[in-house]
Amino acid sequence: MNKTHLLSCLLVFSSLLIPAQAQVASNKVYSTGKAIEKPLIMSRFIEMQSARSVPEVMFTDTKGEQISLKQYKGKLVLVNLWATWCAPCIKEIPQMENIRQVNKNNNLVVVPISIDEESDKVQAFLERHELGHYQTWLDPQKTIDQIMPADVVPATYVFDGSGNLIGFLRGYLDWGDKEVQPYLEKLTAKYAHR
Repeated sequence: MNKTHLLSCLLVFSSLLIPAQAQVASNKVYSTGKAIEKPLIMSRFIEMQSARSVPEVMFTDTKGEQISLKQYKGKLVLVNLWATWCAPCIKEIPQMENIRQVNKNNNLVVVPISIDEESDKVQAFLERHELGHYQTWLDPQKTIDQIMPADVVPATYVFDGSGNLIGFLRGYLDWGDKEVQPYLEKLTAKYAHR
């Protein structure tokens, strides 16, 4: 078997092993300019070089009402994907709630979205973990995949004040670290009114 044929076979085989990725937002809206200097704790956060427009996607809240990210125009939005089966998510939830409370009078909002397929069990799960007050959106169909992949939780996606994707961090982060809030304030100042 020659090298070209072997390489072709490997490429086809590897494409079968790699799960299909969701369509990542690719419509560039504007250059984000110089990236904000990150503290070490935020080293895995990616501030994108170009803001990207995303389609409007509808979610439901725990009362069954339809909602979307468009309601947060003029604010920096942190969308935190989580699931009941994700142990690191349980560690992040109180930290995300703290960020939400600290910033409730600022132009920064935290929007948790559960990707549990059995969304009717989410509230009971939160109450069992003494997190019943946590206001989360539900996405059992994973419509978030129209914006970014929902194949890793926890994951946090950041949107500017016009709803454009400007950054993300996939995996667990200690959002309670003292250097996180000042960094979020810089992101808010740069992007909330875009």
